[in-house]
Amino acid sequence: MPVNRDWEDRVTAAWAAFDDYAEDEAAEFRAVIDALVAELPEDSPLGLFERACAWDSTGHSDRAVPLYQEALARGLEGYKGRRAKIQLSSSLRNTGRAEEGVKLLTPELDGASDELDDAVRACLALCLSSLGRDREGLSLVLEALASHLPRYQRSMAAYARALVEPSD
Repeated sequence: MPVNRDWEDRVTAAWAAFDDYAEDEAAEFRAVIDALVAELPEDSPLGLFERACAWDSTGHSDRAVPLYQEALARGLEGYKGRRAKIQLSSSLRNTGRAEEGVKLLTPELDGASDELDDAVRACLALCLSSLGRDREGLSLVLEALASHLPRYQRSMAAYARALVEPSD
């Protein structure tokens, strides 16, 4: 899915301007993204991903879910593929399908590590909480937080594990 730097820069600029749109201007923002996506090949998973993000960010998780799913099915991978999984799991949770979000994100805990690791844990924690599995969710959040603390990393990581390990 080769795209050029100019296209990526224009997409980045469109998203940087997202907060400039009033709530009642959501359709105008989606039109900007649609125009950029129209420059890509019709079967581009990247285009599906950007459209999903636009629907999701304008309050339509239900419209975003099938677009994220299709983007992943068409081979969106790497960093944007991981973002799609995070965002899809959030949208699944928002549409009452948290269990699907858990199934989608759980393998990401063992995947290649990157700057999205904490987002994976946070989104997975929300899905788990929606399923009444708050201790597991809290464990994930504490685990993510521990590495950012100036002190107490070891004890917080131990507390995170203790929330989900069977007690003696």
